[in-house]
Amino acid sequence: MQSASDTRDDLSEHGETRAPASEAQVLLSHAVDALPSGALEEKLAAARAAHRQLRVKLGIDPTAPDIHLGHAVLLRKLRAFQDFGHRVVLIIGDTTALVGDPSGRSTLRPMLSEEQIEENARTFEQQAGRILRTDAELLEVRHNSEWLTMGLQELLVLMRTTTLAQLLEREDFSQRWRAAQPISMLELAYPLLQGYDSVAVAADVELGGTDQKFNLLLGRDIQRAYGEEPQAILTMPILPGLDGERKMSKSLRNDIAITDPPEQMYGKTMSIPDSAMATYCALLLDEPPSPQLGPRDAKRLLARELVRWLHGEQEAIAAEEAFDALFLRREQPTQMEQALLHGESIHLPALIAEALGLSRSDARRLIDQGGVSVDGAIVAAGAYDHAASALDGKVLQVGKRRFRRLQRA
Repeated sequence: MQSASDTRDDLSEHGETRAPASEAQVLLSHAVDALPSGALEEKLAAARAAHRQLRVKLGIDPTAPDIHLGHAVLLRKLRAFQDFGHRVVLIIGDTTALVGDPSGRSTLRPMLSEEQIEENARTFEQQAGRILRTDAELLEVRHNSEWLTMGLQELLVLMRTTTLAQLLEREDFSQRWRAAQPISMLELAYPLLQGYDSVAVAADVELGGTDQKFNLLLGRDIQRAYGEEPQAILTMPILPGLDGERKMSKSLRNDIAITDPPEQMYGKTMSIPDSAMATYCALLLDEPPSPQLGPRDAKRLLARELVRWLHGEQEAIAAEEAFDALFLRREQPTQMEQALLHGESIHLPALIAEALGLSRSDARRLIDQGGVSVDGAIVAAGAYDHAASALDGKVLQVGKRRFRRLQRA
């Protein structure tokens, strides 16, 4: 995978010297929606004529601490804008996270504490810098608490920009309205607050996933109400998780975090269903794999390139070798973490839960399904309790990729 930094050799001070139409062709690649039609090309041409950068906005609510590959799809597109010399405005939604984005939800999201949001925001900003250029002229990081701690009069002005009928055009709201399901005022306020972000930072372009289309379009209406030139919007496909069906999400445990260790990242990638590979390759590889490659080799290429991009060449080579040793040659890892045995009798579900961060019920289910072994011997269903002396020094394997060396405390 060619990283975005590898493409900058021919850049001028503010990007490649391409005609706006050619620049737009690159920036629109793999986009689902580019609205209004032709707006991005017009903004690129106008910016070039005025010798200025476009301000390209992405707002992310820090509801989880880590960036995964689903976020990376949007961050890679932002990086492409940067490589043409435009300025990315990354908005950390520390106030909108308190509200909770209702997109795709049928119930009100639980509210996070300010402490959780603050910690997540720090982590997110740090990790985004692994994909985006951090040059001051190309990246502006803002927190929407800067402008959303507005007074009542300002809030009333914002609320006057939008009607209830407009909000009920949103699919998830309209479905809940027809089903007589509750819709809180907080949820109705969320699209207005996100739209005001575009006013506050004078966005020329806003990016989002396809689930954000309504919010992005509403942002145009709110900008217009405040006398600003409306932004162009660009939506990107939703990357499926490791199950190949649902949206990638840490809460669903179907994600690949960009900070996952190299071996774990490689192994997770190899578990992607064949049905989702075309989407992964299109959105995460600069060049698609050769059609002559079979599904397994294409997956190996994707795994290797993801690790190389996010960790480095040597780490990618080592991760592939570790995977081959474990799954092709059936060797145990040469290095693994320890799990300590406390007491004379060990309740295996409790040990697995503590060592791997699973629930005890999940651990019991894995044992009963034959997914747990000790020194290569599958633990029998219902065999939850073992003498510490029988486990000491042995290797616990849970699933295909998780190993722990058992050691008495």
